Amino acid sequence: MGELDTKGRIFDIQKFSTHDGPGIRTIVFFKGCLLRCRWCCNPESQSREIETMVKAGKPTEIGYDTTVGEILPGILRDLPYYRRSGGGLTLSGGECLLQPDFAVALLRAVKEKGVNTAIETTLSTRYEVVERLIPYVDYFLVDVKHTDTKKHAAYTGQPNERILENVRRLVSDGANVTVRVPVIPTFNDTEEEIASIARFASSVGVKELHLLPYHRLGYDKYVGLGREYLMGDLKTPDTDHMERLKQAAERQNVTVKIGG
Repeated sequence: MGELDTKGRIFDIQKFSTHDGPGIRTIVFFKGCLLRCRWCCNPESQSREIETMVKAGKPTEIGYDTTVGEILPGILRDLPYYRRSGGGLTLSGGECLLQPDFAVALLRAVKEKGVNTAIETTLSTRYEVVERLIPYVDYFLVDVKHTDTKKHAAYTGQPNERILENVRRLVSDGANVTVRVPVIPTFNDTEEEIASIARFASSVGVKELHLLPYHRLGYDKYVGLGREYLMGDLKTPDTDHMERLKQAAERQNVTVKIGG
């Protein structure tokens, strides 16, 4: 079996995105994640199983199996846009590191065509898995949600020691790493907590940090899946608050961007 026959399970492919990496990008969303973040805006990504979600009153099957060869032509169709904008392919999810054979085969296939690559990841797996992707990834966009492992576990279902150690090792191995922080009221939206994450990032050699304001755009998905939304009616942090958090992070000697 060749690499084009490598199978994976995804739930969406988004074209012409301007998020999750530079330029115009195609985003492939992998099914399955190790974390269970209370605020997750893609709850349909968490389970590896194919699910039914009610969308606009209609039951819809979420998740399907595909191969590199089946989705590659659609990705490469937008080569002119990638080249003009500095864009490319981003693997998101869910967590692409849970399907490393598929992720590596897909990344390698597009790199052979000169396409820029990125992955959006929690790094919550063995570093031996992460290492396999390094040669084929231009940008690692790594979620770091908190430096306190007990609070991290309470809100995501997993401790953070492995994640933080993997960030250290990834930077040490020469990868291009941007730390991204979902700013969640009641969880990590104080200046002290954001400064702690920025201090960690700076200490391991990360140069850039993105602060992503909380939103409830995924709420209807929980309803459609018949699941409880655990964050209640929290509000999106306002502009002034985000600016204060940005300044707190910048004092730790990193470049900070709101959004990303």
